Amino acid sequence: MASSPDVPSAGNTPENPGSGSPSAEQQATAAGVTERRGRVRARRAAVMAVPATLVAAGLAVLTAQGALGVQFAISGMPFTVTATELNGTGFEQFGGLDTMADGSPNAGDSGGQVLVVTSAIKKATLTKLCQSVDLGGTNLLITAGSGAHKVTASDLTTDSTKLSGNAAFKNIEIGNDASTLNKANAKGPIGVFSQQADTVHIGNLRQTNYATTAGVFRLPGLKLRFSSSGC
Repeated sequence: MASSPDVPSAGNTPENPGSGSPSAEQQATAAGVTERRGRVRARRAAVMAVPATLVAAGLAVLTAQGALGVQFAISGMPFTVTATELNGTGFEQFGGLDTMADGSPNAGDSGGQVLVVTSAIKKATLTKLCQSVDLGGTNLLITAGSGAHKVTASDLTTDSTKLSGNAAFKNIEIGNDASTLNKANAKGPIGVFSQQADTVHIGNLRQTNYATTAGVFRLPGLKLRFSSSGC
């Protein structure tokens, strides 16, 4: 008597074995994938939820340790810097936090701290430099580099709240981690947005600064005076 052929049960074909209901192994795999996706989403949410106050606190610590451009307590009085032309080799830029001396009368409601953009240039030349600070009713005015010789600086850093001009960069990199910068002799804190370039040119430069440092700063034709108007 001929035997009848095996007939596959419903939903259990050679092409789709056991599709009627998932096995314990399949359920465990699906659960693992869901759990991993949940962890990734949680990590992303945690990064987005980092309070700005923690970032500011970290910047303050790094400033105190000399990791940023400024290595001294600022007065808290902003000053203006202008130049008809700035040319630099080795350019870096990143965020920072400057701190005033304890009890400074200029602190106001800022807590004695100013959020700034630090610009670092390994070697810089400036044409027709002007710097002025408002002393209340009069301005202390400094000019230099108006003649045949330009102002020069090495390891120059400026901490600014405003910067304007016509800029051009060579081989610029945008979005670096500030702790990895290598074009000039300055680094920012890890995790902070930054940019750097081989060279920088800025025409009609104008800055509002809270601090400037330099390894060497040469100002030919220097003139210092009081004036009714600033730069």
